[in-house]
Amino acid sequence: MKSKRRNVTGQNILRLRLAATPKITQEDMVGRLARFGIELNQSQIAKIERGERPVYDYELAGFAKTLKVPVQTFFG
Repeated sequence: MKSKRRNVTGQNILRLRLAATPKITQEDMVGRLARFGIELNQSQIAKIERGERPVYDYELAGFAKTLKVPVQTFFG
């Protein structure tokens, strides 16, 4: 059976977002990504974290900058 997951990084994005001090909400993430020119809404971030939406390379770079981690962290 084919997997319905559209990305392999969403769970790690969620984990790192919630591990931040203070925790970063999805709404906070919307604003932080916008500072890097990445326009995502809260619903899109939720879908990424659930693996239901693909993540483009430039979006992943924005998540890394926002969470202050190397991009490789999302694949570990």
